[in-house]
Amino acid sequence: MSSKSILVIGGGFAGITSALEAAEMGHEVFLIEKSPFLGGRVMQLYKYFPKLCPPSCGLEIQFQRLKKAKDKVKVFTLAEVVSVTGAKGDYKVKVRIKPRYVQPNGSSLTEAAGELSATVENPFEFGLATRKPLYMDVPFAFPHRYVLDKDAATPEDLKKLAGNAYINLEETAKEIELDVGSIIVATGWKPYDLKNLTNLGGGKIKDAISNMQMERLASPNGPTGGKIVRPSDGNAPKSVAFVQCAGSRDENHLNYCSYICCMASLKQACYLLDQYPDARITIYYIDLRTPGRYETFLKRVLSSPNVTTVKGKVAAVEDTAGGKVLVTVENAITGIKAQDAYDLVVLATGMQPSLAVEGLPFDLPKDEEGFIIGGAEQGIFAAGCAKVPLDVMKSAQSATGAALKAIQTVVGR
Repeated sequence: MSSKSILVIGGGFAGITSALEAAEMGHEVFLIEKSPFLGGRVMQLYKYFPKLCPPSCGLEIQFQRLKKAKDKVKVFTLAEVVSVTGAKGDYKVKVRIKPRYVQPNGSSLTEAAGELSATVENPFEFGLATRKPLYMDVPFAFPHRYVLDKDAATPEDLKKLAGNAYINLEETAKEIELDVGSIIVATGWKPYDLKNLTNLGGGKIKDAISNMQMERLASPNGPTGGKIVRPSDGNAPKSVAFVQCAGSRDENHLNYCSYICCMASLKQACYLLDQYPDARITIYYIDLRTPGRYETFLKRVLSSPNVTTVKGKVAAVEDTAGGKVLVTVENAITGIKAQDAYDLVVLATGMQPSLAVEGLPFDLPKDEEGFIIGGAEQGIFAAGCAKVPLDVMKSAQSATGAALKAIQTVVGR
């Protein structure tokens, strides 16, 4: 029997948008997200294009829409698809849901979290901070409800939590089965791993950070309260280098252009100039790509006397004994090989599709980089950066298109 319901895998901006577009057209939607909260990469940004607004701006609108559409959109966090059987129009999907250990009304556990002794590295902050086992990623998180990383808690911590009315330490994982007619895959992207870039420090240089780490440093709810400082000593950087195509357009790493990196670095140069008007900023690039209307933004940033550009691929990034970070590059225009030292280096790492690293429990055509290149004949559609590198606005457009195709699939049967 065919199903009119739609499954969306991935609760980032694209996944949320797909789910809402389908639900608001009257379809039942199941939204599956493996982390404890919705929002994906957008939630980790300080600002995003085109309006340069904080993520809470766009995401809170989406979260309000989800609340209004709760009868149509069933949201499952800490959930992963473990199997898919059947065919277009009639899929049976098994989903495993991990325990949250926190009851639905458990949004006021700040004091309880603070009393715990254990701390672990916080992946949301890309290693720039630690967190307690009981946590909420950001103040506007959805669902607005703490989650307990039980394995990270000490026995003493668990004893403290055992008597809390909002905590259920006996909660267990469960499996559910869903009947759906079409599937949207919005599994998003991961920043390319700095450890792979050995010539650029391999992630071992504290003051050579990724562009996503820069977003967290600039964010008011980030590890430094929005103050951009050197991770090594907490000092303000007076000189900063941006290294473009860190792992992108490289046959040894990511063969493609990641689309957003140039814009991200220009945006982050503005972050720096807002905080430190006298900072010296150098952008090392192969090509500065600012599609369409973003060309005006490029000209505005480069008009600053504090911003210098150097055309050339950086060969090496190294620590120095004096606490600076040394950048080696051959200028593609002059042919001169030079070295310059900076307080902070930002590596513009590329967008790698999550499916290149994690995969799915069903077959789906992908290219050699891990981007989805087919599936329509199966009633399966890619949205957002699961399909191609995109900015937030184009991800939303892609998500709307995927939702329309999914609706056509289930309606046409």
